Amino acid sequence: MNGGPSIGENPGSSARTEPAHEAPAAAAYSTARLPDFRNLGVLLRILLGVNAASLIAAVLKADTLTGIGETLIEVSALVQPVMFLTLLILAGSRPLLDRMRYELGVAAVLLTAMGVTAAIDLIDGAPIGMAGDALPRHLFCTIIMVGVLLAWFDLRSRALSPALVEARLQALQARIQPHFLFNSLNAVLSLIRADPRRAEQVLEDLADLFRALMADSRALSTFASEVELARQYLAIESIRLGDRLQVEWDIDQMPGEARLPALILQPLLENAVYHGIEPSMAPGTVVVRIFRTGNEVHVLLSNPVAAGSERRQGNRIAVENIRERLQLFFDAEARMRIREHEGRYEVVIRVPYTDTDRRA
Repeated sequence: MNGGPSIGENPGSSARTEPAHEAPAAAAYSTARLPDFRNLGVLLRILLGVNAASLIAAVLKADTLTGIGETLIEVSALVQPVMFLTLLILAGSRPLLDRMRYELGVAAVLLTAMGVTAAIDLIDGAPIGMAGDALPRHLFCTIIMVGVLLAWFDLRSRALSPALVEARLQALQARIQPHFLFNSLNAVLSLIRADPRRAEQVLEDLADLFRALMADSRALSTFASEVELARQYLAIESIRLGDRLQVEWDIDQMPGEARLPALILQPLLENAVYHGIEPSMAPGTVVVRIFRTGNEVHVLLSNPVAAGSERRQGNRIAVENIRERLQLFFDAEARMRIREHEGRYEVVIRVPYTDTDRRA
């Protein structure tokens, strides 16, 4: 981890230098951080929280059940503009907030929300019948709401601390590796007697693949690296399956520098081979399409569904494994959809475009 003592450091070094190395590592796990106000998941949680609070306030304020709707409209007339304008300002101020200490960042968020509340209340308060002493009450409610949201995000970030996320990612990745090893070794075994020299070449390719498999599970890979890994895997599988395995690549529009979690494409392709190609004696085509649209990168993988055959059990790569890793890295900004359409099994993944490495 960054900030920890180096591997070659002498354990008997003086006590004066040890705290300088250990303190940053501890701070990396305990320092609170403001939520990313540009993240879709954060925005959705704020939206749900604020609207839930508005509904509760309307229920408590209304005299009758029939008056809840009217009261909710009145509350929302003030709350919604404050929320959206505050989030817009905070999203634009993200670089500045990231450089602040947590306490100063909290103060900045509170002052921003209070300033927006005061501005909207003074400008638009009269038309909805606000009394003269409404501003102090609204500011108080703003402080409580912002404070509760920031406290909840802080608790959530502690629950999803880097140490816990790293352990979870390693566990998820460890579930994928045995499947790959099992299938790859089967391919080598089929060649040992028939073509020993080619089997040796495949083992060398496996060594390259496993170097990628053993990479840091916290770091994002690139689409170019993932495609290369997938090509190597499919080359090994083609030894077993021959002409039965056809692969159609549509990656001319792929941003090779874009980032995504490691081991996303290969397990899905392994699933496609196991369920779409192996059960049928006829040739089948696995389609891989990757392209960028705006700030998103789209991945489409499809394979044939063998007609009249039961779905194979066992040795399946859990799609939920990949879905969970995408969420750990990208939260609600990553989406994954699965369907069977016109005799083909399709997996569609959307991830935000980013060309910089960021760890979970």
